[in-house]
Amino acid sequence: MSAASFLDLVATATRIADVLRHQGASIAVSESAAGGLINAALVAVPGASDFYRGGMIVYTGAGRRILAGNEALPEGLKGATEAFALVQANRSKNLYQADWGIGETGATGPSGNPYGDPPGVGWVACSGQLDATLRLQTENDDRIANMHAFALAALQLAVETIRA
Repeated sequence: MSAASFLDLVATATRIADVLRHQGASIAVSESAAGGLINAALVAVPGASDFYRGGMIVYTGAGRRILAGNEALPEGLKGATEAFALVQANRSKNLYQADWGIGETGATGPSGNPYGDPPGVGWVACSGQLDATLRLQTENDDRIANMHAFALAALQLAVETIRA
């Protein structure tokens, strides 16, 4: 299987846009390891302001503080976990007053993250009328390929969850 390209991300983002526009709904994003690719793919869809409310890259402690806002993050919450991805999805949805939120976190490589996860392990989440999460394990230490894989998985999970 070949690595996902940015065009693959935009094609999936276009599917999200179609569903959201049909529902009159909106989406926001909080991503980490994908480094902005999820947000960029959504913004690349012509007329994105119809459905895209905003997003953030939560890659550092400063990003976590912005994500927390006026409400502390849950005690003991560790990055690169299912719980963190779901918090990201929920907080982005709430911060940007969107109907849906996407969260993404993990270790893209070439080495593991500070939490002990090997490269290629991550979590994506979608939150809205219902919540969904997905664990990723690419078994690959190629940082760029993993960034694209994580972003594509997040977008695919979102379109499936919103359609459900």
